[in-house]
Amino acid sequence: MLDVSRVQKELVEVAGDKVSGVSIQLLGNSLSHLQGTIDGPSGTPYEGGVFTIDIQLPSSYPFEPPKMRFITKVWHPNISSQNGAICLDILKDQWSPALTLKTALLSLQALLSTPEPKDPQDAVVAEQYLKHNNTFIATARYWTEAFAKRSSIGLHEKIQKIVEMGFSEEAARAALQSSGGDENAALEKLCVG
Repeated sequence: MLDVSRVQKELVEVAGDKVSGVSIQLLGNSLSHLQGTIDGPSGTPYEGGVFTIDIQLPSSYPFEPPKMRFITKVWHPNISSQNGAICLDILKDQWSPALTLKTALLSLQALLSTPEPKDPQDAVVAEQYLKHNNTFIATARYWTEAFAKRSSIGLHEKIQKIVEMGFSEEAARAALQSSGGDENAALEKLCVG
């Protein structure tokens, strides 16, 4: 059974931290499905981006790690460019109940700063990182600009495009907000959900 009081305490801890660049919000009424965000670390190709992470808490949490994946597309050796799957030891066999959702999100933020190409989730990205680092940096920056930058500029245009496809303005705005402004992810949510 999910330790509800522990999860609530962790959510309060993250909400009180305005410095680390991580946040968590509830999705619906269930404490087992959350959405996290991390700011791209400065001095990296991810700087200025805000990355959204889907968080599923198993019923045995905190004795079992949370299941996390990037919703925001990111070009990184340890994150799948296709589905957002993450290769990080603390989300697998190195998890400990002493760790929290905040430490997991901070670890993801640190992973953006220090890729581990020898233990990749995405072999194509890892190869580019190792053999053509300048191209890797340029691609990672481009993906950050395209998928992770939150800007009010263009938001109205994105909403209007989605409304023209037959969705309500309210639904379009909500989908864009929960997708970090990523128009494609917002459309996918609207079509699936």
